[in-house]
Amino acid sequence: METQWGGGGPVDLDDTRLEMLNPQPLLTRDYETRPALVYERLRQQHGPVAPVDLLGVPAWLVLGYRESLQVLQDDDGWPKGLENWRARTEGRVPADWPLGPSLEVNHILIQGGPGYRPLRTAWDVALKPFQDPRHPQAKRLKAAVTAYADELITLVGQGGRTGVADLSAQFSRPLPLMVASHLLGFPGSQGDDALMDMWRVLDAGPDAEAALERLLATLAELAALKLEKPGDDFPSYLLAAHPDLSLDHLARELFMLLGMTSDHVGILISNTVVEVLSGEGSVRASLSAGMVRESMNRVVMRKPPLVNFVPRFAARDTPLGNYTIRAGDPVWVSPGAAHADPLFADHVASGTTISTRAHLSWGAGPRQCPARELASTVAAAGVGRLFERFEYLDLALPADQLPWRSSPFMRGLRSLPVRYELAATPAGPPLGGPAPEAADEVLPDSSARQRSSLWRYLTGLIRGGR
Repeated sequence: METQWGGGGPVDLDDTRLEMLNPQPLLTRDYETRPALVYERLRQQHGPVAPVDLLGVPAWLVLGYRESLQVLQDDDGWPKGLENWRARTEGRVPADWPLGPSLEVNHILIQGGPGYRPLRTAWDVALKPFQDPRHPQAKRLKAAVTAYADELITLVGQGGRTGVADLSAQFSRPLPLMVASHLLGFPGSQGDDALMDMWRVLDAGPDAEAALERLLATLAELAALKLEKPGDDFPSYLLAAHPDLSLDHLARELFMLLGMTSDHVGILISNTVVEVLSGEGSVRASLSAGMVRESMNRVVMRKPPLVNFVPRFAARDTPLGNYTIRAGDPVWVSPGAAHADPLFADHVASGTTISTRAHLSWGAGPRQCPARELASTVAAAGVGRLFERFEYLDLALPADQLPWRSSPFMRGLRSLPVRYELAATPAGPPLGGPAPEAADEVLPDSSARQRSSLWRYLTGLIRGGR
């Protein structure tokens, strides 16, 4: 009888089929409050790969850093694409599975098969003008980030030069949404309703389904507009690079960019602010010296916004960790767990200003996030401007009492309450970046802004806090 070693001893391979292991639920109260302890329990019990239950569906969770790289760097052995999921093909995934809708919207993050490569090439071409610092579009984007950040900070200041604010709701979340609207080429503030709907979808509240329908319809209208009148924006560039994209497919790609950019970047901004405010004096000193990206790298090592990647599937029966993963089994790589793997974490020096670049927050291998430089630029510019505009900034709650929200994919703060004091004199041009001379092109006129749903919401937060 063929055997192998599991977390507790020799295991009969016939008993290691995923559906026979009775995996325990992953998304528990413990996972929401203390995911590191959950990962460690799984690691102690199963080793670097563990069977888990995701809201009623069994899956493999990759906890080990080396095993994560093995999966991420082998796109043929561990492909994406729901068509590779054996249990789904056999009808064993419930039709009402809560994670189903987010995985069924086929876009670049989910797609497998032969259609992925031309789509990824088109994404790389369309994003290059925004990610290449030598390109005029990248310079305009950085100016836009600064202009939007200044606008949000000025709005916070309407509640008083000193006070208490929720930097998550009033800065970290709206800023990347506003930047995404700039990338998508929404005219003026017309995209603000779409941004509010994106917020509702991400929060997964009772109105999320209706918000998703409205958002996809709005993005389809935007796609049709860009097909008729191309501009200097991401959807126009993507259409030019991939003319065969249908309007429906383009709308799905825009939805992915809007959702992932806004949630991922918003969490990264908040987590970096917490890292700086709760760290030693040297952390803030390094920030003021222009080392925002180093602070961000430390953050994504300890608290990556994207804690579990969308699933891949074993192309064939493959040993991984202490188990053999059967062909068609879903495998979820967890950078949140991999970064805590002692085989990796013990080799990362703590307390140093320079951080490792070996983290997996943007993935690895041929499907590494195409927008990683864009997301990092937006987050770094936003955090940098925040600390330039505030004379004093401190957490209004102890760091270990901040409220977190977890999902199968993301982990971020529900709110970020801070005490603040705005600088007495207006901040000058941002350090290490261009002056926001393009602000007049970026910002809508004040009357249009006051009419927008996003601005009415943000203004309401100021009034409600008085």
